[in-house]
Amino acid sequence: MSEFTGFRDFREFLTAAEQRGLLRRIRRTVDRSWEPACLAKLMFHGLPMEQRFGFHFDKVDGSEFPLVTAAIGASISNYALALGVEPERINDRWNDALNRLVPPTIVATAPCQEVVRLGRDARLGALPIPVWTPRKDAGPYITTVTVNRSAETGIQNMGVYRTQVRDDHSVIVNLSPGRQGHEFAQTYLKQGEPAPIAWVVAADPAVYLAAVANLPIGFDEIMVAGGLRHDPVELVRAQTSNLFVPANAEIVIEGEVLPGRMATEGPFGESAGYMSGTARRPVARITAITHRRNALYYGLSSQMPPSESTVMQSLSNAGLYLHMLRKDYGETSVRDAYIDLMFGGGASHITISMTPEDPEHAKRVGRIVADNTLIKRITIVDADIDIRDRIDMDWVMSAHFDPARDTEIVGGFPMPADHAVSPDEQGRKMGGKIIIDATRSVDTGANSLPPRELMLKAREIWRDEGLPEIEIAGRLRKRLDRG
Repeated sequence: MSEFTGFRDFREFLTAAEQRGLLRRIRRTVDRSWEPACLAKLMFHGLPMEQRFGFHFDKVDGSEFPLVTAAIGASISNYALALGVEPERINDRWNDALNRLVPPTIVATAPCQEVVRLGRDARLGALPIPVWTPRKDAGPYITTVTVNRSAETGIQNMGVYRTQVRDDHSVIVNLSPGRQGHEFAQTYLKQGEPAPIAWVVAADPAVYLAAVANLPIGFDEIMVAGGLRHDPVELVRAQTSNLFVPANAEIVIEGEVLPGRMATEGPFGESAGYMSGTARRPVARITAITHRRNALYYGLSSQMPPSESTVMQSLSNAGLYLHMLRKDYGETSVRDAYIDLMFGGGASHITISMTPEDPEHAKRVGRIVADNTLIKRITIVDADIDIRDRIDMDWVMSAHFDPARDTEIVGGFPMPADHAVSPDEQGRKMGGKIIIDATRSVDTGANSLPPRELMLKAREIWRDEGLPEIEIAGRLRKRLDRG
């Protein structure tokens, strides 16, 4: 694949996805209160990974805008297309991006502001915002990239903060304490000033992938997005605030979080697979909606995993944590990392492949991950194990792992996303983590496969005999290489 410089916009990405069978159009008119969400759930839970696709709903009852969901996170193939790489190069692209951040460029005019609706003309009801967990969510939710800034430093933050629609002109934003979006908003609210906020709909896919990663403080998401696309993201000043938003987005909803205004947010179907409770969260007033002519609306699909949010978070955070181990902690013997596509970045299971330098090396690496991430289960295997192959992982847990010798359980970690942990008297969720060293601890001898040259000759016979086309699995290639 030639050097990738990013899709020009979300539309170009959708065209590429549709050409590859990774996006399907639904041409009938759909009811946003239940049909898009239910169809997305059927796709995620009824099809294997390699057959999944995003949805483009051409007609949504009560709105002039088409609705798209799952286009980026339906599958590993969708995600890889968004980065312009083959699936096995996702972590490499993340490593490159984090080593080569690309600052944005500021433009004076932008496609996302071809149409500008201000004040009372900015109606959320005109947008096809779905109910994502029909008959259970508190109402329609905006699920997209959210932008705000610090009044003290001027630095912007991007993340996905679910936002409950109250009416045409106000929302409740899940700016929960402890997250950067909350801290930035407080720099205004503590002074009695409204905090600027914007929801960016259908931006360049790289913007979404950077926004869902659990980036450490100091990393600017828009620069990471530029690194992922190997090209600057163009930003334009919002119409009603001092925020800068991606210029090529389809729609931008502008607003301000109001000081002293709180309301009950939730319940909402979370990516951990359960309905959230309710909490008091800040109210924001909508000040503008700007969009392209003939714009489309994009919403991230979450709720019971596997879902779009868990696929995107898992793949983004795996690349991020692999980079952390190698660069920040000097663990150059670490080869690869994979997070289960169930829980994304929190309370998840990560598998790391490496070449241990001593008997305790694997557990030390596992403890670094436990201490520096929300990951709940950490499994370490040798470099010749295919960590994305369920058969290989089941085999290695049987062949290399002794529970009494190779398990370490550590406690005392804040686990806000873990539904298995009950809050303590202070309302904190403090839980444990498990580290499994499934690297070889004894001399296992040669594997019980024929030599590589004989297997390659057998494959030629296979082809000559016209037997069904096969692709040698990664686990077999690695074992043949090891001998």
